[in-house]
Amino acid sequence: MTDDTHMRLALRLATKGLGRTGANPMVGAVVVKNGHVVGHGYHRAIGESHAEVVALAHAGKKARGSSLYVTLEPCVHKNKRTSPCVPEIISSGVTRVIVAMVDPNPAVNRRGIHALLQAGIEVADGACGAQASRLNRSFIKLITTGYPYVTLKVASSLDGKISVANGESRWITSVPARRYVHRLRSRVDAVLVGIGTVLEDNPSLTVRLPGENRHQPHRVIIDSQLRVSPEANVFIAYQGVRMFVACAIADPTKKALLEKKGVEVIEVSDGNGRVSLSDLMVHLGRMGFAHVMIEGGSRISASALETGIVDHVLLMIAPVFLGDCGVRALLEKTTQSALADRITLTDLRVRRIGSDLIIEGRPDSSTSTLSAGNHV
Repeated sequence: MTDDTHMRLALRLATKGLGRTGANPMVGAVVVKNGHVVGHGYHRAIGESHAEVVALAHAGKKARGSSLYVTLEPCVHKNKRTSPCVPEIISSGVTRVIVAMVDPNPAVNRRGIHALLQAGIEVADGACGAQASRLNRSFIKLITTGYPYVTLKVASSLDGKISVANGESRWITSVPARRYVHRLRSRVDAVLVGIGTVLEDNPSLTVRLPGENRHQPHRVIIDSQLRVSPEANVFIAYQGVRMFVACAIADPTKKALLEKKGVEVIEVSDGNGRVSLSDLMVHLGRMGFAHVMIEGGSRISASALETGIVDHVLLMIAPVFLGDCGVRALLEKTTQSALADRITLTDLRVRRIGSDLIIEGRPDSSTSTLSAGNHV
């Protein structure tokens, strides 16, 4: 078998950590001896053993003289919850290490590879590198920029409406598509919505899919004037889940009521009474949120795109025309720009889930003519 074959297995293992590793990367590892897999593992969650350590422990004495395939350069730094992996690899007797990608973390960046080479271990990198980078795109963005990776998820009808007259925006798409959204929530660090969505739909923003609900995302509400009720469904408590309201200026009385409910109030004003999305992303990045999914309405979706914080657009289109019973366009223009201007999506992917069409892509900032507004 080729290096790519074994690395693909390591990548499949790494994906088991989706939604569990937080600001840390998803990593898989495979130990191979005489062409046979003798050990494997992945990083299960924050604070637990790294993939290399798990795989080597699984291999036991068979690790001596073997090759170790790992999706990310092994760590060598000590300022973290777990011990560095490189000493474990060296003491295991592994003679060759194949790395999919170099760790962009400045605390590691080729230091792990250098330490392995110094110990006389053969090292090769680049096998399935593109796949490894895609898998950890949220970690890469957070560690290199300080900003979380942002997915904008929007659902609409064929004629571009995101809700019907009675406000039932949640039911435009099919049951399979809604299940898919719950799986997405289970794989991100936080879900973000605007106050309009909270007031109209009163969502819980939880994962309610059997088998996927072990991980509940943190919740972030954009509410410049603190209009949200402390009794809103979004504030139903789950162990380990943090709840945030981002506002421009916090009224002390309202802030106290929310904090009594366990809500953290973040003041990130643009200076004009609105929330600065850019500043909010910096704040979330500092808290270690690597992947944020926006499930907002038309205004917050437009603002997020205008600001340039969106890395990935996921558009779910139901095969229906709402006509006159449909209200609210997919994107609502803001005070800063007319959305007759355009943002082009690149790296397009089109597929179906149930009866719905899913269009995914990356906003191409070089083609955008929208102004740099950064508030909602």
